[in-house]
Amino acid sequence: MALLSRAGVAPGARCLEVACGGGDLACDMARLVGPAGSVLGTDVDVPQLDIARAEALAQGLGNLQFECSDITQDPITEAFDVIHVRFLLTHLADPVAAVAKLVAALKVGGVLIVEDIDFHGQFAYPPLPAADRYSELYTRTVQARGGDPFIGCRLPSMLLAAGLDAVEVQVSHPVGLAGEVKLVTPITMENIAEAVVGAALASRAEVDQIVDALYAFARAPDTLLSCPRIVQTWGRRTATR
Repeated sequence: MALLSRAGVAPGARCLEVACGGGDLACDMARLVGPAGSVLGTDVDVPQLDIARAEALAQGLGNLQFECSDITQDPITEAFDVIHVRFLLTHLADPVAAVAKLVAALKVGGVLIVEDIDFHGQFAYPPLPAADRYSELYTRTVQARGGDPFIGCRLPSMLLAAGLDAVEVQVSHPVGLAGEVKLVTPITMENIAEAVVGAALASRAEVDQIVDALYAFARAPDTLLSCPRIVQTWGRRTATR
C-alpha cells in the first residue's frame, strides 16, 4: 500500500493490475482510488480470478472488476492512469515487449509501477546447503523456461528505455525469524518440484529432501530465511507516442 501511495495512486484514478492473482493488491488499489476511481485486475489463472472476485465482494469493493487476459497475447483496449505489475516479468521470454505494451496503455501523465525479484538476494542464516540448492534449482528452472530470475535490477533501465520519465526505485527484502515469510521458500520448492524433476535438474528423492530440510529450517525459532529481494520501480509517461 505504501508503494502504491508513493508512486501516485490517487483518488479517482483508473487502474490496471496485471497478473493480479488472488486480488490482494487490486483490492488495495481499489481502496486508494475510492468510489470515484476504478480498478481492473487481469490474470490467466481462472481459479485465482474467482478467489479475487469473492474477496472484492466480501470487502464491498464495487469499483473493482476482474477478467481473464494474457499480457503476452491479448490487446489492452483502454488507457489507464496507473498500471501495476508484480512478479510477472521474471517469467516472460520478452519482458521488454511487455513493458512497451504497458507503457502504450498509459494515459499521458500516467504511472507504470513494476515489482520483481532479484534472486541473488535469497539467503539463509546459518548457512543451509538445502537453501543453496533451492536457489540453484529455482534459477535454472526459470532460465530453462526463458525467464530471468535476476530481472529486478534491470527494471529501472527498462522503464527508462521505454520512454518513461521521473523513474524512481526502491528495494524491499522480506526476511524473518518466524511466520509466513520463512515458509515462502519451502512452499515455492514444492510448487516447482514437477518442473525441476521434469527438466532432469534433480531427482524426486533429492527434491523431497530439500523440501523437508527447508521446512525444518523455517520452523526453527533461531534461523533467518529470506525471500529474494524485490526491486520496485515506477515512472511516468509525460509524452505521447
